[in-house]
Amino acid sequence: MHRHRLLPTALLALGLLAGCGGKPSAGAGAAKPPALAALVVHAEDAPRQQLWDGVVEAVQQVTITAQTNARVRELPHDVNDVVAKGDVLVRFSDVEQQSARQAAQAQLASAEATYKDAQAAFQRIEAVYAKGYVSAAQMDQQRAARDAARAARDAARAQLANVGQQLDYTVLRAPFAGIITRRFVHVGEAVQAGPPSPQPLIQLQALDQLRVNVQVPQSAVEAIRQFHSAQVLSGDRRIAAAAVEVFPYADPQTHTFNVRLPLPADSDGLYPGMTVKVAFATGAAKRLLLPASALVRRGELVGAYVIDAHGVSLRQLRLGAHEGEQVEILAGLDDGERVARDPQAARAWLVARHAAGQPSSGASAHD
Repeated sequence: MHRHRLLPTALLALGLLAGCGGKPSAGAGAAKPPALAALVVHAEDAPRQQLWDGVVEAVQQVTITAQTNARVRELPHDVNDVVAKGDVLVRFSDVEQQSARQAAQAQLASAEATYKDAQAAFQRIEAVYAKGYVSAAQMDQQRAARDAARAARDAARAQLANVGQQLDYTVLRAPFAGIITRRFVHVGEAVQAGPPSPQPLIQLQALDQLRVNVQVPQSAVEAIRQFHSAQVLSGDRRIAAAAVEVFPYADPQTHTFNVRLPLPADSDGLYPGMTVKVAFATGAAKRLLLPASALVRRGELVGAYVIDAHGVSLRQLRLGAHEGEQVEILAGLDDGERVARDPQAARAWLVARHAAGQPSSGASAHD
């Protein structure tokens, strides 16, 4: 693999001048150069990757809405507060709901008494009907009265249950542990359950389960499905996605596919709403990787000490993506070249040679 070399002379001068000064010491030229530990750079098979932007979101996120018409009495938590499952988020005034429950209880008591009387009357007429003392029409009339009383009792029970549910809605609790990201109401504000739609109150997100949504062009979907591998780039880290979920349909407006990437639990530094780069495996390619510890940084320039038959030289490199403790080399090195493992030792040797007025040739190296 051919790699273009980038300004080795300029970087060498920069590295040497930064550490050189004074006059050569006597006898320095006779000193035997130290052995320099080296590593051989080889091109390795690695996935070919394409990058797209993604957005981090919480797997669990919900907007709590009003389920009853009431006035906000208490908001125990505010935006950015962390809450546990079951914590009270909103408490409403429940005067109307309490009154409605008392009325429903009274109505149910009346309906049950009416049904009890109707059932007793039906049983009496049923007994005399068997002896032929009443007509079938009278029997049917009493049966209908009993059935109507039973239906009224059941309706009163349902009404009491509904009123009880409305009373329960006056205290809203967190359905899961998370953080409050938005608050739509204030204490004293009257809210409506609709129509046309329930009024939003609190937005809650869980931070323990995150995922990334990415819109990818339709031309890349087949390769993404085939290789089924993606990494989320966060600073110098690469976080492997727990899965690659490609939606089975495209957006009719943008003609892109949504890809969802669940993140592992240890995805520190990622939060809902952040934009990130996502690297999808879309093929295979040869890449040169070098340990980050072998690199030399001088301002915005990056290089490495290359060992060859002529000695040691500092060569500028162009870097690609980070792979853990390794860095991809896009330009500046060729397959099979040797690089000093310890850049400090290589620089010290070069400075000593320069101070002694000797060329950098003659260095020995071992793997």
